[in-house]
Amino acid sequence: MQSGPREIVTPFRPIPLDVPEGMKPNEFFNSTENLNDLVHNNGLLVNPEGLLLYRKALGHSNVFDASIIYNTSQSILDPLGRPVRRTQVPDAVKNVWNRMNQIIIEYMLERYPDPQRSLVLAGEASLDATWPLTSPGVPSIRMLHNHFIVFDQQQLRASPLADADNPNLTDGGQHSLFQAHMRDVYRAFFAGLDLQILRPCPDDACRLALTGYPQGLPSWEIEGGGAALKEVRFWKEYDTLLKGFIDFYQTFFTQVSTRNAPLPRDIHFPALVEAKLQFDNDFLKTAKMVRDRCIRDAKYANAIRWQPAFKQLIYRND
Repeated sequence: MQSGPREIVTPFRPIPLDVPEGMKPNEFFNSTENLNDLVHNNGLLVNPEGLLLYRKALGHSNVFDASIIYNTSQSILDPLGRPVRRTQVPDAVKNVWNRMNQIIIEYMLERYPDPQRSLVLAGEASLDATWPLTSPGVPSIRMLHNHFIVFDQQQLRASPLADADNPNLTDGGQHSLFQAHMRDVYRAFFAGLDLQILRPCPDDACRLALTGYPQGLPSWEIEGGGAALKEVRFWKEYDTLLKGFIDFYQTFFTQVSTRNAPLPRDIHFPALVEAKLQFDNDFLKTAKMVRDRCIRDAKYANAIRWQPAFKQLIYRND
């Protein structure tokens, strides 16, 4: 059977709200009115920290599909001013969120124990706060939220391959850029992070045979499996990977933006960035290549995501 992303059709319940004339759906989904409806019609649990567990009306799967959102819709009315990644969430909120994640993932693994029958995954998208609401690939609700999804493996096997040009399958080209031109320094940088529970995965060991995920993306095995998610250390390492990627991304695109730029301010691992990136020839050569193309190609430059935007997933492999 050919390996690749699959396209499934998921029936959904109509949302009992009309998008006002002149608004795009993504714009309306970020309104306080829509979030109020989400709380009252689909909400399962809400706590004083503002974390809302809800079922998905427009879901990815009808097997199991839920989300937790950091609902700042009433405290921060500007959609572009809301937290969009874990590093922007207060520690007290993040600690509660981590515990909620662990409990739900534990339930999913117990309820769907067979990896040949059920694909289990969880994770969140960290956004670029400057990216337009209506751009392809931008989540419909622009507040930090994560997903807990179970797919039926038989349904995936019976589904057609997705269109390779579907904009929702792309990361904007950043990953392929890193892989094609500076794979070694990309890997070496992450190898310099202090990780004990998370162990780098050989490419094939983490790959889902049916879909090919993660398609060469860096992956780490969780030593100890689901039980490790009960350890505070795991969630610290989960955030370490996030911070490391942010540092790599910001350092690279700072060099693209400004030739021979100094290290970005407020990076998390300045010593590692200096040691692994600042004088690496492949890293700097690739930044120059992208910079030169931006200067001569307006469409390419307009598509650049200058701030990090990516997804961070926990999944059970085959």
